[in-house]
Amino acid sequence: MIYKWAEPDDGGGSGAANPLDRIEALVRCTHDARIVHWICERAGGFFIKNPKATWPHPIHLMPATNQIVQEFADLLAVIATAATDNQITKQESKNIRARWEELKCVTEGFVRCCEEGNFTAIRKEPPAPTKP
Repeated sequence: MIYKWAEPDDGGGSGAANPLDRIEALVRCTHDARIVHWICERAGGFFIKNPKATWPHPIHLMPATNQIVQEFADLLAVIATAATDNQITKQESKNIRARWEELKCVTEGFVRCCEEGNFTAIRKEPPAPTKP
């Protein structure tokens, strides 16, 4: 059945839509990603939305790097605060999860900028010396 769903719709099918396409349509019309989160959790994982690349120029590389370091520090602070009494409550767990998701999102945005070539100028050869 999965192979059947993967085939392009030529209009002569049984009328049964691919369930994954139906999930996509639900998310698109409701603007609610909880469906996707639920599916990811059922599969033993977590959903992280791919952020848009937000640092278009090499000059923004250091601030982008600093933001990742700051997000990591914020996560560690939340963990340290939660662990001071040698136990982690459900609310503290939620706070840790939220900071972790934010760190993953910021880091993914940085990696995507790198992959899209936004920081290529820092890898360019230095200009050749000019002749006097």
